[in-house]
Amino acid sequence: MASWDIQPQGVQGQLKVVGKHAEDLGDVLRALLADMQEAAQAAGTAVPGSQAQVLPSGQPVAAGYKPVGPVAPGLVPHGATGPVAVALAEYAKERQSDFKAMADRCQAAVLGAAKATNEYVEGDLEAARNAQNAARAVRVDALKGFGGKK
Repeated sequence: MASWDIQPQGVQGQLKVVGKHAEDLGDVLRALLADMQEAAQAAGTAVPGSQAQVLPSGQPVAAGYKPVGPVAPGLVPHGATGPVAVALAEYAKERQSDFKAMADRCQAAVLGAAKATNEYVEGDLEAARNAQNAARAVRVDALKGFGGKK
């Protein structure tokens, strides 16, 4: 039979470490999106400023070039309409499910480890209860005659 020797305090310590790393990952992903927004805004359009026309919305556009605008709303500022901004928005949109999967996987791992450890502890407590109940059920009077002096 397999034996288990899980130290719940050790698991709790490791879960805190993993939780900190998961928070760091979230911070990095938020910074990545913020940096991509800034890059999209700074990239401008595909034409030099003097050759660009300004639309009524105030957005520059080259003659014959129709700005596509942000592909993933909210990921790139509305003022960013050039091809770099559109490409960055498309990249963010395509990676959005990957970013969510990373966060979900971290959360599932931490919660799963915590639940498994709690079940282990509950199992130990249940085993202890069962042993105590079995000890109470022993007929002490029946054991008096075994191996002892009469």
